[in-house]
Amino acid sequence: MPTDALYTLYPEISPYHATWIDRPQGHKIYVELSGNPHGKPIIFLHGGPGGGTNPKQRQFFDPKHYQIILFDQRGCGQSKPLGETNGNTTADLVSDMEAIREHLGIKHWIIFGGSWGSALALAYATQYSETIQALILRGIFLSRKTELNWFLDEVKSFFPEAHQTLLDFLPEHKRENLIKSYSELVFSSDLKISGPASIAWNRFEGGLLKLLPQTEENKTLTDEDIQNEIARARVQLHYIKDECFIDGKKILKEVKKLKEIPTTIIQGRYDMVCPPITAYELHQHMPHANFIMVPDAGHSASETSMTSELIKATNQYRALS
Repeated sequence: MPTDALYTLYPEISPYHATWIDRPQGHKIYVELSGNPHGKPIIFLHGGPGGGTNPKQRQFFDPKHYQIILFDQRGCGQSKPLGETNGNTTADLVSDMEAIREHLGIKHWIIFGGSWGSALALAYATQYSETIQALILRGIFLSRKTELNWFLDEVKSFFPEAHQTLLDFLPEHKRENLIKSYSELVFSSDLKISGPASIAWNRFEGGLLKLLPQTEENKTLTDEDIQNEIARARVQLHYIKDECFIDGKKILKEVKKLKEIPTTIIQGRYDMVCPPITAYELHQHMPHANFIMVPDAGHSASETSMTSELIKATNQYRALS
């Protein structure tokens, strides 16, 4: 294949196994396996927090080579209870990942995480480095105050309309603390309050994902759609109010212990959700990593150039023994 050729998603596949793993605090974690049952294990960490997985995410990996593991983090997707925030911290998610690895009898695996998934990948890797064969990280996020301030306020320099729409949903006297004000609404037991607030919150981030923003579809949401919107917003707000239960500065110091682990960092030059400075700083602390700044991409993994670089990385790591 010529060096300038674009890599595209592998064909759609279905899981050959899916299950729920019982975890503490009443959580049941949805885990699915696809691809090659005897292949190299690679686990996909979704974003959000609160995002959940979807079938297209299986397509970043060569199904003949990889045992592809997708799981929905606590409160997300098909994990139960949906939207649950009790017993839901980064430490809990890290312990869930380790439980999944042990449940599947995996000794070493590759971790593939984007956005919030990159933070979770690093939180896990710095604690369980002996289990990691390689890391593929996209749209780097470390949940430091500067990064959260960007997302909640400073991004208005580029997306003033979207930010104003987020503000306009609230009464004027409630706009000072967005996390507190939206949490009051999103965690309401009245669906007429929590539903619209969750949709407004999620739509804000959704409008920042791509270099060229997409036209929004005005589709009618089902009751299930609304419950998923509420769950996503609840989990995300729960995490953000506590800086996602991680210490980004500490992680930057601890990644030096990963210097023997093959790592690829892939960042969109025009990422408005997780600005490139964080990826750049991570690379300064992980100079051995292959650092790729995608010149014509934002935050989304589905942009053509970003998808190509991610699949190129997963293809390259097929050679690991």
